[in-house]
Amino acid sequence: MTSNLKTMQLPEIEALRRRCMALAMLDALMCPEWEYRYYSFNPQWSVTEEMASMRNGHGDDWFLLFDKVGAALKGFTRDSGIAKTDYAQRIQIEVPQSFTAFLFEPAFSMEFATFCYWRNASDSAWSKVSAGIERANVDDGSQASLSLLIGSASAYQEFANDYYEKNISVEVIQAVYDLAPLTERLVTNLNPSLAVVDAGFLAKEIGYPFERALEGN
Repeated sequence: MTSNLKTMQLPEIEALRRRCMALAMLDALMCPEWEYRYYSFNPQWSVTEEMASMRNGHGDDWFLLFDKVGAALKGFTRDSGIAKTDYAQRIQIEVPQSFTAFLFEPAFSMEFATFCYWRNASDSAWSKVSAGIERANVDDGSQASLSLLIGSASAYQEFANDYYEKNISVEVIQAVYDLAPLTERLVTNLNPSLAVVDAGFLAKEIGYPFERALEGN
């Protein structure tokens, strides 16, 4: 039986946006080199859009667009049994055309997809593009790829320990999950070798709140 992520497991749009920003901030502090991070967040993808993404360096990724229409997420897992099906065509058919900016964004590589979710700003729940009856029980990679979007602070602690080989306290991670303003203390707990001014620059780039003391001169 597949354990693909169910639409009811995804939080509301604003809560998801906050989590994406927090994950990007955590990754940026522990790994200032952008190319080695998993998570990123661009609060100025366009005048009216924000974009979050994940890349694991092994070909798996997801892209999530926030705009006035709502939010839409597309992901690709290389080893999924759905990877070589007509799923990309299903996305174009099933996702409402009001999400045109998402559907035709070249940077999202829409031709490579194994799962896709969307939610209009006025919707009470998320929707998911179906894989078809013949692929209904195939693992699409969504549960593994999106786990930190719905997981607890301890889940990120485990991830950071495994990927960055750093043992970060759950309390510090939870503070970032709560979007507590970035302080010198938080920076030191996450990466003592990172200059606080550089941390402030990263926070500004992501749109994460931070104390003025991190701005430098």
